Amino acid sequence: MSPAPGFSIVVPCYNEAPNLQPLLEAFAAACRKRIGRDFELIVVDNGSSDGTGAELARLLPLYPFAASVRVEVNKGYGFGILSGLSGARGEYVGWTHGDLQFGPGSIAEAAGLIGDAGGGNVFVKGLRRGRPFSDRFFTAGMSFFETLLMGTPLWDINGQPTLFHRSLLERWNAPPHDFSLDLYAYVTAAKADFKIIRFDVLNSERAGGASSWNRGLLSRVRLVFRTIVSSVRLRIRR
Repeated sequence: MSPAPGFSIVVPCYNEAPNLQPLLEAFAAACRKRIGRDFELIVVDNGSSDGTGAELARLLPLYPFAASVRVEVNKGYGFGILSGLSGARGEYVGWTHGDLQFGPGSIAEAAGLIGDAGGGNVFVKGLRRGRPFSDRFFTAGMSFFETLLMGTPLWDINGQPTLFHRSLLERWNAPPHDFSLDLYAYVTAAKADFKIIRFDVLNSERAGGASSWNRGLLSRVRLVFRTIVSSVRLRIRR
C-alpha cells in the first residue's frame, strides 16, 4: 500500500454524471499544482441512477489520485460523506460538493491555510461569496438560530469546502446521515477547541444537473423546517 497522503477529500455525488470529468480535471489541475501528489480524492456515488457509476468506471483509470465508493441506496448527504471518510487515509480529511459550485482550487487553498497555521488541530471551512440576497438572508437567519441553539458562534454552516485534522473524527458519536453533518462537524470542532479558519470562496452556478433541494420557495421552506428539526435533535444528543 502506498504511504498515507496528507489530505483526503470526499466528494459526494448524487446524479452528477455530467460533472464528473470536469470535476476530476479541475482537481488534477488545481490540487496537483498547489498540493503536489500529497492528496487523494474519494468520489462517492451516493445512490445515483443517472449513470454516475458507469462514468466513474470509465474515468477513474485516467486519474490515479482518485478512487470511488458506491452507496447502493441514497441514505442522505451525510451518509455519503461518512461512507467516503470511512476509507480516507489522510492526516487531514474533509469534503466538498460535486456540482462544481465550489472550485477544487478552494481545497488547495484550504490545505495551504492549514500549512500556514502550523498544522495540528485545525478546522478550515469556506465562506460563500457571490450569492443572491435571498440566500444570504436565509444563511444569516439560520446562523443566528444555530448560534443560540448550540451555544457557540456559527456562521455560514454549509459553506464549502470543509477540511480538518482527522483526530476530530475520534470525537464523533453517531454523526447524522443527513445535511446536518456540516453543522455537526463545525460544532464538534468548536467545542473541541480546534482552531477555526474561515476563508472566502466564490459560490458559482452549477456546471450541470439540477439542485436536489433549491427549487423555489416551497423547497426552501421545507429545508428550514428540516434544518430546525435536525438541529434540535443534535442539541438534545449533545
